[in-house]
Amino acid sequence: MHKRFGEIRVDYRDGPYGRRRDPRFFDRLARLSRWSPWSIACALAITAAVLLQGGRHAAVVPSARPIPAPATEVATVAAPSNVRAQITIQELPATAGLGFASIDIVVRNNDTLDRIFRRLQLNVSDLAQIRGLPGTRQTLDALRPGEEIKVMHRDGTLEGLVRQINESQTLSVQRASDGFQAQIIENPVETELVHKRVRIDTSLFEAANANGVSDQTALAIANIFGWDVDFVLDIREGDEFTAVYEKISQDGSYVRDGAVLAAEFVNDGHVYRAVRYEMPDGRAEYFTPEGRSMHRAFLRAPVDFTRISSRFNPRRRHPILNRIRAHNGVDYAAPTGTPIRAAGDGRIHFRGIKGGYGRAIVIEHGSSVSTLYGHMSRFARTTTPGRRIKQGEVIGYVGQSGLASGPHLHYEYRLNGVHRNPQTVQLPAAKPIAPELRGDFALHAAPLVAEIELTKSSTLVADR
Repeated sequence: MHKRFGEIRVDYRDGPYGRRRDPRFFDRLARLSRWSPWSIACALAITAAVLLQGGRHAAVVPSARPIPAPATEVATVAAPSNVRAQITIQELPATAGLGFASIDIVVRNNDTLDRIFRRLQLNVSDLAQIRGLPGTRQTLDALRPGEEIKVMHRDGTLEGLVRQINESQTLSVQRASDGFQAQIIENPVETELVHKRVRIDTSLFEAANANGVSDQTALAIANIFGWDVDFVLDIREGDEFTAVYEKISQDGSYVRDGAVLAAEFVNDGHVYRAVRYEMPDGRAEYFTPEGRSMHRAFLRAPVDFTRISSRFNPRRRHPILNRIRAHNGVDYAAPTGTPIRAAGDGRIHFRGIKGGYGRAIVIEHGSSVSTLYGHMSRFARTTTPGRRIKQGEVIGYVGQSGLASGPHLHYEYRLNGVHRNPQTVQLPAAKPIAPELRGDFALHAAPLVAEIELTKSSTLVADR
């Protein structure tokens, strides 16, 4: 009989005194390691002696009393909803003299504090007392999926609760001798204006990051000018943007970027400007300094694409049919499952299988304009024929159904039934600033435009 340990073959022989290792085992080991048999035997003996001696010392050395570490248990509560609540339970050390359990709860869809208390087997009567305190009911009932709530309890009896209401306010509830006490802890944020002028060499986001502008602000700029500039295809070396935006800090530390108040984008020599204006109903929109809306009635590209795989071409050779066939739209290559959005407000005229388009949707937008979206992998659940749809609403997902050689969106723009190039067609603008607001808008826009001019002139002086 034999066994293998790596590349060393160990043989056992049966004898009058039981099974014994074949003495040739050491010879084989010596040949593999280039040690002499005597060296190997000595090394094994020394190793055994050291281990035995170490064991003896370990046996006689008294062990120190271990310091108990905080016991932490992480449990995931199963839920039928898409959001799962992760609950972290940490027993406080005994030296704290409290004996509380601190629970960090991540709120899931359709959660209420009553459900959370019952799920954690906490005393619901404690929750009733807290909700009875002045001003706490509304604060505690408006839970948001994904937010965290900290609960401290002792054997199911609530001792405290902490919930961050917003960026600058935190609700703290503590047990007192006569029930519970609640207070709002104020931690205000500070807002300051940031002025940036950035030259673009490769892409908007790379230039922004290289000049200390966050992705959040770069994306906001792309959204503001996205109806006039294609930030994938139209960017040229030497393009630049100037922005005046808010920076939010708290206790002297940066928190996030705020709104872009004014911006200018220069693309291939064309200058575009926008200022932010808050409407009477609280909505914020962007207009040119003259009061024209930066918004367009249609998106230039209704999907986040990686490249344009085929352009508008009346005499393109079809890649599958291998014959000249007009390509009356633009193909945007994107991974399967990428969301497709409605290019504009309208009504779904058709949803289903449409010949070589595969799974397709046609939307009628009024003013004799319609758009078609083809080769989808699947439709959004809400896209039923006849339903009204809003610009930017997801209507389906990228695929390669129908006559398609790869996953992409085929997008068509039709005016009075005639196909137009979606990349170059003049898109209708949204409504300008209302006449009754023009005076207030002019007073608001003038200083912001001055800030843009000041930023450009100051950076020019610095460059010189």
